[in-house]
Amino acid sequence: MVTRREAAQRLDIPLEMAVRHGIPARLSEEELTELDTTPPAWLVQSRANRTGKKAVWVSLTCDVCGYTETTRPKKWWPSYTYLTCSHHDPDELPAPAAGKSRTEVDGIGDGFIAIVDE
Repeated sequence: MVTRREAAQRLDIPLEMAVRHGIPARLSEEELTELDTTPPAWLVQSRANRTGKKAVWVSLTCDVCGYTETTRPKKWWPSYTYLTCSHHDPDELPAPAAGKSRTEVDGIGDGFIAIVDE
């Protein structure tokens, strides 16, 4: 069984859209394949409206331990040099290059910190 969230990720649509269009909380692989291969009009329209400029889902991966999370990107997220889980020590990452300063940005995904070297 596939959860609604997993279905939304695989169909590349927001979770809110999946709920609004009645995708059930759990569905079988066959149901998801059917939805993807013969999409309803709203999914066809959603795919046609995409410009490709903004991803619907992104995978965040910790550069220290490799933990991965899939989430919706936020406009305010910076372009980062490293991404780390909030429980890791900053010393676990390589030092910034000579002449660069380091800034930490909290609140990326559900528990990541973006490290920005500039």
